[in-house]
Amino acid sequence: MAKPGKAAKKAKQLTKGHVVTKLEKKARPSNRKGKLSKRTETVRSVIRDVTGFAPYERKILELLQAGSSKDEKKALKVAKRRVGTHRRGMRKREYMRGVMQRLRHK
Repeated sequence: MAKPGKAAKKAKQLTKGHVVTKLEKKARPSNRKGKLSKRTETVRSVIRDVTGFAPYERKILELLQAGSSKDEKKALKVAKRRVGTHRRGMRKREYMRGVMQRLRHK
């Protein structure tokens, strides 16, 4: 920490030191974590087709079909309560919105 009244010392050269070439880092397996494979996507879609929606998801769809901002917020509250966190709730609401649009266009 600099003394009061005196300016702190600043680095003068950013290019000093031994010149080296940077090596490319190998991709780690952890970078692939969470990536959805085609097989998993297919399995999930088949299961969704067979089982349909959970009761809370049907309630979210019902609220979103009403269309008012009050019902949008209520849909988020329902989703948040069921899936645990605010971010997951928002993701679920957006997913259900997409489902609703796909059902309309069929």
